[in-house]
Amino acid sequence: MIKNLINKIFNLISKRLTNNLDSDSLNQQLQIILKNQYKILTALNSQPKVNETGFRVYSQFEEDGMLLYIFSVIGFKTYTVVEMCCGDGSECMATNLILNHGFKGYLFDGDETNINLAKDFFINKKDCSLYLPNLRNAWITKDNVNDLLRQEGAIGEIDLFSLDMDGNDYWIWDSITEINPRVFICEIQNLIPKDQSLTIKYNEFASTHTQKGIAIEYRGASLLSMIKISNNRGYKLVAFHRHGFNLIFLRNDLFEKNNFTEITIDEVSNNYWSKERQKKWDDVRGFNWENV
Repeated sequence: MIKNLINKIFNLISKRLTNNLDSDSLNQQLQIILKNQYKILTALNSQPKVNETGFRVYSQFEEDGMLLYIFSVIGFKTYTVVEMCCGDGSECMATNLILNHGFKGYLFDGDETNINLAKDFFINKKDCSLYLPNLRNAWITKDNVNDLLRQEGAIGEIDLFSLDMDGNDYWIWDSITEINPRVFICEIQNLIPKDQSLTIKYNEFASTHTQKGIAIEYRGASLLSMIKISNNRGYKLVAFHRHGFNLIFLRNDLFEKNNFTEITIDEVSNNYWSKERQKKWDDVRGFNWENV
Protein backbone atom coordinates (compact mmCIF):
# COMPACT_ATOMS: atom_id res chain seq x y z
CA MET A 1 0.00 0.00 0.00
CA ILE A 2 2.78 2.44 0.93
CA LYS A 3 4.76 1.61 -2.23
CA ASN A 4 1.69 2.25 -4.40
CA LEU A 5 1.11 5.57 -2.64
CA ILE A 6 4.73 6.63 -3.15
CA ASN A 7 4.59 5.66 -6.84
CA LYS A 8 1.46 7.76 -7.33
CA ILE A 9 3.12 10.71 -5.65
CA PHE A 10 6.27 10.42 -7.78
CA ASN A 11 4.12 10.31 -10.92
CA LEU A 12 2.40 13.47 -9.73
CA ILE A 13 5.79 15.09 -9.09
CA SER A 14 6.95 14.27 -12.63
CA LYS A 15 3.84 15.80 -14.18
CA ARG A 16 4.03 18.94 -12.07
CA LEU A 17 7.76 19.42 -12.67
CA THR A 18 7.18 19.20 -16.41
CA ASN A 19 4.78 22.10 -16.04
CA ASN A 20 7.47 24.13 -14.17
CA LEU A 21 5.37 24.45 -11.01
CA ASP A 22 6.98 26.28 -8.08
CA SER A 23 8.90 23.54 -6.23
CA ASP A 24 7.99 24.89 -2.77
CA SER A 25 4.33 24.89 -3.70
CA LEU A 26 4.69 21.35 -5.03
CA ASN A 27 6.30 20.23 -1.77
CA GLN A 28 3.37 21.64 0.19
CA GLN A 29 0.77 19.95 -1.99
CA LEU A 30 2.45 16.56 -1.90
CA GLN A 31 2.98 16.68 1.84
CA ILE A 32 -0.67 17.56 2.44
CA ILE A 33 -1.63 14.52 0.36
CA LEU A 34 0.75 12.32 2.35
CA LYS A 35 -0.43 13.70 5.69
CA ASN A 36 -4.06 12.96 4.84
CA GLN A 37 -3.18 9.47 3.62
CA TYR A 38 -1.35 8.77 6.87
CA LYS A 39 -4.41 9.89 8.82
CA ILE A 40 -6.57 7.46 6.85
CA LEU A 41 -4.11 4.60 7.38
CA THR A 42 -3.99 5.38 11.10
CA ALA A 43 -7.79 5.33 11.33
CA LEU A 44 -7.75 1.95 9.57
CA ASN A 45 -5.04 0.68 11.94
CA SER A 46 -2.82 0.02 8.90
CA GLN A 47 -0.11 2.59 9.49
CA PRO A 48 3.45 1.90 8.34
CA LYS A 49 6.50 1.75 10.58
CA VAL A 50 8.00 5.19 11.10
CA ASN A 51 11.26 4.17 9.43
CA GLU A 52 9.37 3.29 6.25
CA THR A 53 8.18 6.87 5.80
CA GLY A 54 11.45 8.77 5.42
CA PHE A 55 12.33 11.24 2.70
CA ARG A 56 14.46 14.37 2.41
CA VAL A 57 13.23 17.88 1.65
CA TYR A 58 15.51 20.11 3.73
CA SER A 59 16.85 17.56 6.20
CA GLN A 60 20.24 16.00 5.45
CA PHE A 61 18.76 12.52 5.22
CA GLU A 62 15.21 11.15 5.52
CA GLU A 63 14.15 12.85 8.75
CA ASP A 64 11.67 15.24 7.09
CA GLY A 65 9.50 12.34 5.99
CA MET A 66 9.58 10.60 9.36
CA LEU A 67 8.70 13.81 11.19
CA LEU A 68 5.82 14.42 8.80
CA TYR A 69 4.48 10.94 9.51
CA ILE A 70 4.78 11.33 13.30
CA PHE A 71 2.98 14.67 13.23
CA SER A 72 0.32 13.27 10.89
CA VAL A 73 -0.48 10.76 13.63
CA ILE A 74 -0.19 12.98 16.73
CA GLY A 75 -1.24 16.22 15.02
CA PHE A 76 0.38 19.64 15.00
CA LYS A 77 -0.41 21.60 18.15
CA THR A 78 1.78 24.66 18.74
CA TYR A 79 3.26 24.95 15.24
CA THR A 80 6.57 25.84 16.90
CA VAL A 81 10.05 24.43 16.34
CA VAL A 82 13.33 25.17 18.14
CA GLU A 83 16.61 24.14 16.54
CA MET A 84 20.16 24.22 17.97
CA CYS A 85 22.30 24.49 15.75
CA CYS A 86 20.62 25.37 12.46
CA GLY A 87 23.57 26.00 10.12
CA ASP A 88 22.65 28.15 7.13
CA GLY A 89 18.99 27.07 7.23
CA SER A 90 19.01 25.24 3.92
CA GLU A 91 19.65 21.83 5.50
CA CYS A 92 18.15 21.40 8.95
CA MET A 93 15.19 19.76 10.68
CA ALA A 94 13.18 22.96 11.16
CA THR A 95 13.08 24.27 7.59
CA ASN A 96 10.51 21.91 6.08
CA LEU A 97 8.12 22.62 8.96
CA ILE A 98 8.67 26.38 8.63
CA LEU A 99 8.27 26.59 4.86
CA ASN A 100 5.71 23.89 4.18
CA HIS A 101 3.63 23.66 7.35
CA GLY A 102 3.47 27.20 8.69
CA PHE A 103 5.67 26.72 11.75
CA LYS A 104 7.15 29.54 13.78
CA GLY A 105 10.87 28.81 14.05
CA TYR A 106 13.40 29.69 16.73
CA LEU A 107 16.77 28.86 15.21
CA PHE A 108 20.09 29.22 17.01
CA ASP A 109 23.67 28.89 15.83
CA GLY A 110 27.03 29.83 17.32
CA ASP A 111 28.44 30.90 13.96
CA GLU A 112 27.42 34.41 12.88
CA THR A 113 28.11 33.57 9.24
CA ASN A 114 25.59 30.72 9.40
CA ILE A 115 22.93 33.01 10.84
CA ASN A 116 23.52 35.63 8.12
CA LEU A 117 23.27 32.94 5.44
CA ALA A 118 20.10 31.61 7.06
CA LYS A 119 18.56 35.09 6.94
CA ASP A 120 19.35 35.30 3.22
CA PHE A 121 17.93 31.82 2.68
CA PHE A 122 14.60 32.46 4.40
CA ILE A 123 14.10 36.02 3.16
CA ASN A 124 14.07 34.68 -0.40
CA LYS A 125 11.26 32.22 0.34
CA LYS A 126 7.68 33.26 -0.47
CA ASP A 127 6.40 31.53 2.64
CA CYS A 128 8.53 33.82 4.82
CA SER A 129 7.47 37.05 3.08
CA LEU A 130 5.45 38.23 6.08
CA TYR A 131 7.84 37.18 8.83
CA LEU A 132 11.10 35.30 9.16
CA PRO A 133 11.88 32.66 11.75
CA ASN A 134 13.68 34.03 14.80
CA LEU A 135 17.38 33.61 14.01
CA ARG A 136 19.80 34.05 16.90
CA ASN A 137 23.57 34.01 16.82
CA ALA A 138 24.64 32.79 20.25
CA TRP A 139 27.14 30.43 21.81
CA ILE A 140 24.92 27.99 23.69
CA THR A 141 25.97 26.74 27.13
CA LYS A 142 24.16 24.85 29.87
CA ASP A 143 24.17 28.10 31.89
CA ASN A 144 22.63 30.36 29.26
CA VAL A 145 20.40 28.05 27.21
CA ASN A 146 17.22 28.77 29.17
CA ASP A 147 17.90 32.52 29.18
CA LEU A 148 18.32 32.42 25.40
CA LEU A 149 15.02 30.60 24.98
CA ARG A 150 13.22 33.09 27.23
CA GLN A 151 14.75 36.06 25.43
CA GLU A 152 13.48 34.79 22.08
CA GLY A 153 10.05 33.90 23.44
CA ALA A 154 10.51 30.17 22.90
CA ILE A 155 8.90 28.85 26.06
CA GLY A 156 6.39 26.21 27.10
CA GLU A 157 5.12 23.39 24.93
CA ILE A 158 6.52 23.21 21.41
CA ASP A 159 6.00 20.65 18.68
CA LEU A 160 9.65 19.94 17.89
CA PHE A 161 13.06 20.47 19.44
CA SER A 162 16.07 19.64 17.26
CA LEU A 163 19.53 19.40 18.82
CA ASP A 164 22.69 18.95 16.76
CA MET A 165 25.62 20.76 18.39
CA ASP A 166 28.42 18.24 17.75
CA GLY A 167 29.60 18.94 21.28
CA ASN A 168 27.75 19.46 24.55
CA ASP A 169 24.48 17.95 23.29
CA TYR A 170 23.96 15.75 26.35
CA TRP A 171 24.59 18.60 28.80
CA ILE A 172 22.35 21.04 26.93
CA TRP A 173 19.45 18.57 26.79
CA ASP A 174 19.97 17.87 30.49
CA SER A 175 19.81 21.61 31.31
CA ILE A 176 16.76 22.69 29.32
CA THR A 177 13.68 23.58 31.39
CA GLU A 178 12.00 26.40 29.42
CA ILE A 179 10.56 24.27 26.62
CA ASN A 180 8.48 21.11 26.70
CA PRO A 181 8.85 19.45 23.26
CA ARG A 182 6.28 16.97 22.02
CA VAL A 183 8.93 15.50 19.68
CA PHE A 184 12.69 15.62 20.19
CA ILE A 185 15.30 14.85 17.52
CA CYS A 186 19.03 14.73 18.12
CA GLU A 187 22.31 13.58 16.65
CA ILE A 188 24.48 11.10 18.54
CA GLN A 189 28.12 10.04 18.21
CA ASN A 190 27.71 6.58 16.68
CA LEU A 191 31.43 5.87 16.78
CA ILE A 192 30.86 4.86 20.43
CA PRO A 193 29.73 1.23 20.92
CA LYS A 194 26.07 0.67 21.72
CA ASP A 195 26.75 -0.61 25.26
CA GLN A 196 28.68 2.53 26.33
CA SER A 197 26.81 5.40 28.02
CA LEU A 198 29.32 8.17 27.34
CA THR A 199 29.49 11.86 26.57
CA ILE A 200 32.25 14.42 26.33
CA LYS A 201 33.18 16.19 29.55
CA TYR A 202 31.29 19.44 29.73
CA ASN A 203 33.29 22.30 28.23
CA GLU A 204 31.39 25.45 27.33
CA PHE A 205 33.89 26.16 24.53
CA ALA A 206 33.65 22.68 22.97
CA SER A 207 33.78 22.91 19.18
CA THR A 208 34.83 20.55 16.41
CA HIS A 209 36.02 23.58 14.41
CA THR A 210 39.08 23.88 16.63
CA GLN A 211 40.02 20.18 16.40
CA LYS A 212 42.14 18.33 13.86
CA GLY A 213 42.67 14.69 12.93
CA ILE A 214 41.14 12.01 15.15
CA ALA A 215 40.51 14.59 17.90
CA ILE A 216 37.52 15.81 15.89
CA GLU A 217 35.76 12.60 16.96
CA TYR A 218 35.74 13.68 20.59
CA ARG A 219 32.27 15.18 20.40
CA GLY A 220 28.67 14.59 21.33
CA ALA A 221 27.18 11.70 23.24
CA SER A 222 26.61 8.01 22.65
CA LEU A 223 23.41 6.29 21.59
CA LEU A 224 22.89 4.72 25.02
CA SER A 225 23.50 7.95 26.91
CA MET A 226 20.96 9.92 24.84
CA ILE A 227 18.36 7.18 25.17
CA LYS A 228 18.86 7.09 28.93
CA ILE A 229 18.60 10.82 29.46
CA SER A 230 15.61 11.09 27.11
CA ASN A 231 13.84 8.23 28.90
CA ASN A 232 14.50 10.01 32.21
CA ARG A 233 13.03 13.20 30.78
CA GLY A 234 9.89 11.32 29.68
CA TYR A 235 10.52 10.37 26.06
CA LYS A 236 10.62 7.12 24.11
CA LEU A 237 12.67 6.42 20.99
CA VAL A 238 10.34 5.91 18.01
CA ALA A 239 12.55 6.40 14.93
CA PHE A 240 16.08 6.72 13.61
CA HIS A 241 17.58 7.39 10.22
CA ARG A 242 19.24 4.62 8.25
CA HIS A 243 22.79 5.62 9.23
CA GLY A 244 22.05 5.33 12.93
CA PHE A 245 23.14 8.73 14.23
CA ASN A 246 19.91 10.76 14.19
CA LEU A 247 17.24 9.73 16.70
CA ILE A 248 13.61 10.80 17.07
CA PHE A 249 11.90 10.65 20.47
CA LEU A 250 8.21 11.05 21.31
CA ARG A 251 6.94 12.35 24.64
CA ASN A 252 5.47 9.58 26.79
CA ASP A 253 1.91 10.92 26.92
CA LEU A 254 1.77 10.97 23.12
CA PHE A 255 3.44 7.58 22.83
CA GLU A 256 0.79 6.04 25.07
CA LYS A 257 -2.10 7.62 23.14
CA ASN A 258 -0.87 6.47 19.73
CA ASN A 259 0.17 3.19 18.21
CA PHE A 260 3.94 3.68 18.09
CA THR A 261 6.58 1.03 18.77
CA GLU A 262 9.60 1.78 20.93
CA ILE A 263 12.84 1.29 19.03
CA THR A 264 15.61 -0.84 20.54
CA ILE A 265 19.31 -0.04 20.70
CA ASP A 266 20.06 -3.08 18.53
CA GLU A 267 17.78 -1.80 15.78
CA VAL A 268 19.54 1.57 15.68
CA SER A 269 23.02 0.02 15.68
CA ASN A 270 22.40 -2.57 12.98
CA ASN A 271 23.48 -0.54 9.95
CA TYR A 272 26.53 -0.31 7.74
CA TRP A 273 27.64 3.19 8.74
CA SER A 274 27.51 2.61 12.51
CA LYS A 275 29.48 -0.61 12.13
CA GLU A 276 32.12 1.14 10.01
CA ARG A 277 32.36 4.04 12.42
CA GLN A 278 32.88 1.80 15.43
CA LYS A 279 35.98 0.29 13.84
CA LYS A 280 37.64 3.56 14.93
CA TRP A 281 36.60 3.23 18.57
CA ASP A 282 40.04 2.05 19.71
CA ASP A 283 41.50 5.27 18.31
CA VAL A 284 39.38 7.46 20.57
CA ARG A 285 38.48 5.35 23.61
CA GLY A 286 41.37 6.98 25.49
CA PHE A 287 39.86 10.47 25.24
CA ASN A 288 38.30 12.06 28.32
CA TRP A 289 34.82 10.56 27.97
CA GLU A 290 32.43 10.75 30.92
CA ASN A 291 30.18 7.87 31.99
CA VAL A 292 26.61 9.06 32.50
